[in-house]
Amino acid sequence: MKPFATLLALLILATPAGAATIEDVRKAYEAGDFAVAFQDTMPLAEAGDVKAMTLLGLMYRWGEGTSSDTDEAISWLSRSAEKNDAEAQLALGMIYLDEVAGSFDYEKGQSLVRRAAEAGLADAQFNMGLLRAGAFGNPPEFTLAAEWFAKAAAQEHAGAMYNFGVLYLEGQGVEKNALTAAKLIGAAAGKGNPDAMLDYGVLVFRGEGVQQSEKIGAQWLLLSAKRGNVIAQNRVARIFAFGKGVQANAVEAMKWNILATRGGRGDAELDTMLSSLSAAEKAEAEKQADAFKPVEAKP
Repeated sequence: MKPFATLLALLILATPAGAATIEDVRKAYEAGDFAVAFQDTMPLAEAGDVKAMTLLGLMYRWGEGTSSDTDEAISWLSRSAEKNDAEAQLALGMIYLDEVAGSFDYEKGQSLVRRAAEAGLADAQFNMGLLRAGAFGNPPEFTLAAEWFAKAAAQEHAGAMYNFGVLYLEGQGVEKNALTAAKLIGAAAGKGNPDAMLDYGVLVFRGEGVQQSEKIGAQWLLLSAKRGNVIAQNRVARIFAFGKGVQANAVEAMKWNILATRGGRGDAELDTMLSSLSAAEKAEAEKQADAFKPVEAKP
């Protein structure tokens, strides 16, 4: 899944005389008409518009309206990054941090992401938190990670809220505090983060840092499972099998167990438990699993 695609909707481009407006470009992009968006962005970028350069670089990066071309993406993003465009700095930094893009350079990448983070960009602050938490095999510096996550969380960045909450839950970089952890993870869950939905469901199910309720906890687990989180799918299979927080339903249990297993989260105990289902029940569970489509998270 490509990161930072939502940044495109935030770009505000200058409009040379006779060129399409940014509203035109945005409408075309949001409608999925990337060819038009690319065509209308090119003259703006060539005229020196910094935001247009950033947008063009991103479109080259992801092959939107044109063929994917990392070299062209780097070229355009570098021009706008040099003019202190934070979105460009972040996008360019992430290219250098992408170990499969063919341009990996950790020092250059983290330096660019840091510049964008110091400029106040929440996505960059979040990624600095990940870098300080041990991404790329670096020794974790959880205190620094917490500081960066805190900055992004203050801007209501869902991923940062979740990761900051996990640090509080585990007492890494901050003093362990279940109440604060539950508050942060719950806020991230409310914004649609599937991992946060999973962890918040577990916290509510257990009553850890929040009022205990198996029913409400199960609802959060199910929301995460519906978004494709395989760990949540395994948990949901179990609560349907054992009737915890939901009414026991063997077919539902088998459906979710099938999905979790397909995602790499097998469960031998559940396999044994559900093996006694009738052929018709097994066929129905398989049918429902085959028809499953993850709910897309809102940007």
